[in-house]
Amino acid sequence: MRYDFVERHRGRWPVRTMCRVLRVSPGGYYDWRGRPASARALRSGALVEAVRDVHGATKARYGSPRVHAELAARGVPCCVNTVAKLMHRHGIAAKARRRFCRTTDSNHGLPVAENILDRKFDPGATDRAWAADVTYVPIREGWLYLAAVEDLHSRRIVGWSTSGRNDGRLVVDALEMAAFRRLPEAGLLAHSDRGSTYAGEHYQRTLAGRGIVCSMSRRANCWDNAPMESFFASLKKELVHGRDYATRPEARAEIFEYIEVFYNRERRHSSLAYKSPCEFETTS
Repeated sequence: MRYDFVERHRGRWPVRTMCRVLRVSPGGYYDWRGRPASARALRSGALVEAVRDVHGATKARYGSPRVHAELAARGVPCCVNTVAKLMHRHGIAAKARRRFCRTTDSNHGLPVAENILDRKFDPGATDRAWAADVTYVPIREGWLYLAAVEDLHSRRIVGWSTSGRNDGRLVVDALEMAAFRRLPEAGLLAHSDRGSTYAGEHYQRTLAGRGIVCSMSRRANCWDNAPMESFFASLKKELVHGRDYATRPEARAEIFEYIEVFYNRERRHSSLAYKSPCEFETTS
């Protein structure tokens, strides 16, 4: 391990200095360097390259548990602890999560629904309970607001919409997309926060017209809508942070790719035994 450290840092510090600090002989290091790599070293090197491949293919969105799940799906033998150690050793890390602001305006006089969902986040089958929420994406010309609807059983984003305005049209468009795609039966539960866009007449009329039951979180309680909070946190960490969007169409195109191509079809979810939402729906 000491010789391996010297080898990995020989371009940064003098070899003799590192050997002196680590209390190994430079001659021993050069002898070690001239020997053929051991079978273990070859396996480790191959695994590092496989990890780098997954890390690059997922645009640095995965930490070690999801990298391990993807490697296992590809038939690469390894354990999650080994993957974690190699990622740490070689500086391979997922994008860091940052805090972001809330978009809920609950200071209104509109009627609000009871919290019927009551944090029962696994309804047992698809299209029995959906969650909805709104977030924003900063761009040079202002903001792009994103409304999304998530099926709580499969964690699939079944509807979404974007706009330069956070209004009733935004959330209704996301709901209409979900209803058009899924054709849910009457009695479906749709949970959201108690913001003015969800409590407003336009959204409530759309729910009633489709026989959908409304549920709302308690005031200032993000845990009542935790799955949507988790989705937006993933979107911000894995896509938005570090990007500089010049226009709304540019941001919308990347959101489309993230949701429809990556998140729903490829992203491995820890709550779904590291399956993607689409795979979970077809196998469960």
